[in-house]
Amino acid sequence: MVEQQNRIPCRLFRQGSGSISALVFAAGAVALWSTNALVGKSLLASHPASQVQFLQFAGAALVFAAIRLMSRERVAPVTAGAALISVAVGFIGLVGTMVLQYIAFASMPVIEANLMAYTWPLMVAVAVIALENPRHPALLGLATVVGFIGVALVISGGRSQSWFQGDLVGYLAAFGSALCMAFYSIMVGRVATPADRLLLPSSLIGVALTFLWCARDGFTWPVGADLALGLYLGTGPMGLGYYFWSRALKLEGSGRVAVVAYLTPIASTLLLTLSGERLTVTAIVGAILVIGSCVAVGVERSEAENHV
Repeated sequence: MVEQQNRIPCRLFRQGSGSISALVFAAGAVALWSTNALVGKSLLASHPASQVQFLQFAGAALVFAAIRLMSRERVAPVTAGAALISVAVGFIGLVGTMVLQYIAFASMPVIEANLMAYTWPLMVAVAVIALENPRHPALLGLATVVGFIGVALVISGGRSQSWFQGDLVGYLAAFGSALCMAFYSIMVGRVATPADRLLLPSSLIGVALTFLWCARDGFTWPVGADLALGLYLGTGPMGLGYYFWSRALKLEGSGRVAVVAYLTPIASTLLLTLSGERLTVTAIVGAILVIGSCVAVGVERSEAENHV
């Protein structure tokens, strides 16, 4: 009995250490992701999306390869089916999310594309309501509905002449990007594959696909500051950002970590606004609804995790 009592503080300490580590990793991911739209916008002003994406995936592949080489984590052998699932999760989460996001950036106002792409927490909330047993399903449902009303307001932007300021493909791509990231955030903690092994194959596939995309568009290798910014997008927001986020979810699921992730649209929208991007009053209201609903969903899920 005494021995069991002595084990309890040790277990709580380990859990607390894991929570702190998860929050640190999540905060690092958010800090990097918040710069993605701003840097991407500056590059897309002078380079096609295919070139920006090629540099991103090349930089990310270097990061994941370096992490893999330095990793001493032993991984138990897995079946062919489990390996295929891991590749699919990484491909949808990394390649699907980023390629669709940058198609959206190139096809519509970046600030709107960014807000739509970061509705993935609301999609995760829908999955929680459908697949799990949340403590407050009505609250999650209400927050989700409010969030998607906010998305509609962002799309309309208060424009009487047309709902769609950008190309319809851009709006569909932004929505698809959010779906891919929601899928990844749900699945990454459920596969046993370490983050580096999960993401390296996907980044290499991304390099190959975006190289073919560049070849179709006509390839001109960026130089100087543009080359550095493109590689930063790969090593920072895509490479370390995804690695940090994956580690955070594997350490603590989607509880308090999720609340930190929902700060990304706030920080990224602020940076875009400071750079000169503007939203109409209606779109600002929509942005507030999107961000507020994301935070509400995150807080509710965090409380549910802590209650368990």
